[in-house]
Amino acid sequence: MKTAAIYARVSSTQQKEEKTINSQTAALVAFAKSEGYSVPDEWIFEDAGYSGASLVRPGLERVRDLAAEGQIQAILVLAPDRLSRKYAYQILLIEELSRNGVETVFLKSPRNETPEDQLLLQFQGMIAEYERAQILERSRRGKRHRARQGEISVLGGAPYGYRYIRKQDMQAAYYEVIETEAAVARQIFALYTINGLSIGAIARQLSEEGITTQRGGARWERSVVWAMLRNPAYYGKACFGKTQVAERVRITRPTRLRGEHASPSHAHLDLPRDQWIEIPVPPLISETTFALAQERLADNKKHAARRTLEPSIIQGLVSCRQCGYALYRTSTRTSARKISYYRCLGSDAWRYEGRPRCDQRPIRQDLLDELVWSEVVRLLEDPTLIETEISRRLDAARDAAPTKRQQDALNRDLIRVQKSMERLLTAYQEALLSLEELRQRMPDLRQREQRLRAELQSLNAQSADRANYLRLTQTLSAFLGRLRESADTLDIKERQQIMRLIVKDVVVGKDTITIRHSIPTTHSSPVSGADSSSLQSLNGDPSSSESYLLRSWCDFAPARKCVSALCPGFMGTSLATAACTG
Repeated sequence: MKTAAIYARVSSTQQKEEKTINSQTAALVAFAKSEGYSVPDEWIFEDAGYSGASLVRPGLERVRDLAAEGQIQAILVLAPDRLSRKYAYQILLIEELSRNGVETVFLKSPRNETPEDQLLLQFQGMIAEYERAQILERSRRGKRHRARQGEISVLGGAPYGYRYIRKQDMQAAYYEVIETEAAVARQIFALYTINGLSIGAIARQLSEEGITTQRGGARWERSVVWAMLRNPAYYGKACFGKTQVAERVRITRPTRLRGEHASPSHAHLDLPRDQWIEIPVPPLISETTFALAQERLADNKKHAARRTLEPSIIQGLVSCRQCGYALYRTSTRTSARKISYYRCLGSDAWRYEGRPRCDQRPIRQDLLDELVWSEVVRLLEDPTLIETEISRRLDAARDAAPTKRQQDALNRDLIRVQKSMERLLTAYQEALLSLEELRQRMPDLRQREQRLRAELQSLNAQSADRANYLRLTQTLSAFLGRLRESADTLDIKERQQIMRLIVKDVVVGKDTITIRHSIPTTHSSPVSGADSSSLQSLNGDPSSSESYLLRSWCDFAPARKCVSALCPGFMGTSLATAACTG
């Protein structure tokens, strides 16, 4: 009598819950008795809920171990697709077992004795792989269709702050707000966007306060807080199809410049935002708060301190006009002091096999920092600029989003949907409508009701944001007054924060220094590369222009500080220089 092991597998969670794997095991046990195989109870292996496209399965691993140890002579499987959905994996496993003297017997497959049997087995493997690909494609398209219809069931679970309510006979699936967790979610966004705490500091504070995670744990991880800050569901728009599975790619500078991103640890790529499918859910925060969080996340990715020992006010903002590479800080030491410079990455020959990609010369850090800081302070000294910009944004918001009319229209639609639901229930109570018809029509109405309520709540949050804009305008003058008084006494960290709020980047060329910022100006921009005779000082007198020695060891004249101007194509200030200076 041959000693054998039994292997059964189902892939879906539903099959696991319905215990359909038991029918496979029962059929294999009966087959083993009829064919005279000896199968101990401990050698019946079941992999419930494991995909056939993977070889990493606990039961299968144990079967392979028994075969390698020489303890079994045969393995009994219902069909080839239960062993694996991929034909290549089937052949790999069958050959591995055969080398160990183990026969693979399929209950629903011919014996592998003749060439015809082998050909039929190969066809079954290919058909199983085709069926798996077809199932995956149908499932993907079906989920996308349901997502476009606004069905929350395609997302499965709910993020922290919500409870996922499954679909019922009379109601579609939806997210239910958990008020205690919702307050914590709002606290996280407030700590990040208003208080300016880092993600690690937020995680530590939540752990110290004893707030439990979604799974009941006492410790908050940074990755959990980071994922919450990126989840659009918190402002009322849960999204489906945010990522796709792809091959791992190496992250290079050309890849980053094309806007492509991929993690080196897994093969999931973020899809563009316009390809996401939005599903309305009850919002916990306003859209403006979420946008602020995304802006700060992007800034942190760009301006992360990492191993910085001595920060500078324009750290992470300086780039080269010629090659587009960032400028990093370096230093040299004389007999009297230490001098720091900004140096272009493209000018380092050792980085590019002995051939530099840029001939940009180093720039003195202290002088460039002071030049940019004084220009930003000068712009902030005129409060009418920012007041005009805020007024313009308020007027644009009122013109582009007539909130009152939208709210009235949504309220009318909500009342209409509620009346339709009441009429359906009345028709059912009076036996004018069958239970089956009621079950078909009621979930769509309930889902539409939830969507309308979510949109109303989002509009109310936008109205509150506009009120905050008005309050900000009233306190702006006082803020600018305090800034003018303390501009000279602020430390590096405080100046750095102000700089990153206002300045997008500082582009350094051979004859120009361009500051791109968000404050609109009304001055004209000097032509890039103009000579010294065409440049004017701040007071309009060329003879009173102030010069700055930004670079050393150069044959050209020093950089000349010029009038603040609007640079073509963006809101910015161009500080043109007479020529490349040391």
